[in-house]
Amino acid sequence: MIQFYTTFGYSLNADIAMSLLRLYNRGKIRAGMLRFLRVFLLTGLLIASLFAVVVRADSPTVVVLDVKGVINPVMADYVSRGIQEAERSNAVACVIQLDTPGGLDTAMRDIVQDIVNASIPVVVYVSPPGARAASAGVFITESAHIAVMSPNTAIGAASPVSLSSSGEQDVSDTMKEKVFNDAAAYIRSLAGAHGRNADWAEQAVREAVSATETEALKLNVVDVVAPDLNSLLAQINGREITLTNGAKVTLNTGSVVVDYLKMTWTEEFLLAISDPNIVFTLMGLASLGLFVEISNPGLIFPGVVGSISLIFSFFALGNLPVNIAGILLMVLAFALFVVEALTPASFGALTAGGIASMIVGGLILFKGGPLFRIDVWLIVIVAVCIGALFAFIISRVVRTHHLKSITGIEELVGGTATVKITLNPEGTVFFKGELWAAASEEGRIEAGEAVVIRRIEGLKLFVTKK
Repeated sequence: MIQFYTTFGYSLNADIAMSLLRLYNRGKIRAGMLRFLRVFLLTGLLIASLFAVVVRADSPTVVVLDVKGVINPVMADYVSRGIQEAERSNAVACVIQLDTPGGLDTAMRDIVQDIVNASIPVVVYVSPPGARAASAGVFITESAHIAVMSPNTAIGAASPVSLSSSGEQDVSDTMKEKVFNDAAAYIRSLAGAHGRNADWAEQAVREAVSATETEALKLNVVDVVAPDLNSLLAQINGREITLTNGAKVTLNTGSVVVDYLKMTWTEEFLLAISDPNIVFTLMGLASLGLFVEISNPGLIFPGVVGSISLIFSFFALGNLPVNIAGILLMVLAFALFVVEALTPASFGALTAGGIASMIVGGLILFKGGPLFRIDVWLIVIVAVCIGALFAFIISRVVRTHHLKSITGIEELVGGTATVKITLNPEGTVFFKGELWAAASEEGRIEAGEAVVIRRIEGLKLFVTKK
């Protein structure tokens, strides 16, 4: 309706303007009259625009969030901001389009709490076709006031991945039972609060069962199956929702304005660097930059890049399930690189240890299962690049150590001089513009002959024939 009024107003003014211009060109309208009509038409256009804005402001809105990817604190902050925006704008509902393989338990619980405590109905819509709500996504879906799935989607496999502090997959049976019991009770509570199948929800935790959208609808795991957002809004129109505070709300989604609330560029950037592979790359880049700066003070650029990469990696580590042992190994690798730079006499032994420490640290850097596992090939590539750089630096150091001194008295050894006063066995030689006392180690050497300096004692050169 809004679009009709706006388009109609613009079209009407445009048609009238064209007609007036044709009449003016034919001489049937005077210039003064034309100016008056122009002002009139401009005023009409402004009124039409204001009318469209007022109508839009008075129209009910639905705020739509796009949650795609791993559930982490950045995603939780985005959802929290979206729900608050929807509440402030008095939206009819907030729709969360969900496609996730799972994520962190803490971030998932933050999202669930925001949904449960919302003052407006929250709809979780597993979409687009081909999407999934796995692991943490099951809890988020079941916490919604209305759970919806699109065709060709799946839900389930909510078993928690429990790891010990050392990063080992094996934990005690007692601890595993505690974790599973807690998760099962939590999801039963969420599903039961909205009259859904709590038994299936518990099976998704304990047995990692999954279901398609048709199976989920049949099993009362979700409330609606809708191919798109318009169909969803049409199907939930008129439904009565009971909020956590006991208030009953009847959804009026028959004619609403859809407001898509996207992530800010800051949220998108923070979400991108929270990827485990990106974090490991940043840590490798930080090691390289800081090492080059320490080895060559004053370059500035490598130090700046390394410092920024280190800060970003610290932020990302705070959003991921970090294994302390992996962090310590990465710190050890950096320490070994620095010591190598300060003590080149090790000739690569410390660098080899640093590379080995980095590889092992990368393999166990994060816990939480395959979802937070760093690609093995990335670890190898980063380690090889760092190893190649350090090998180059160390080779230059070794080469420098083998070069003959070019300053001081040591530069004389191996040099070629000319005899000025016959050596029998002592005499004088000329070397680089200076006269030196010399002694022959091979008997008499006549003046004018070339000799090679073999050693130096005090200020006397000991030479042999060249």
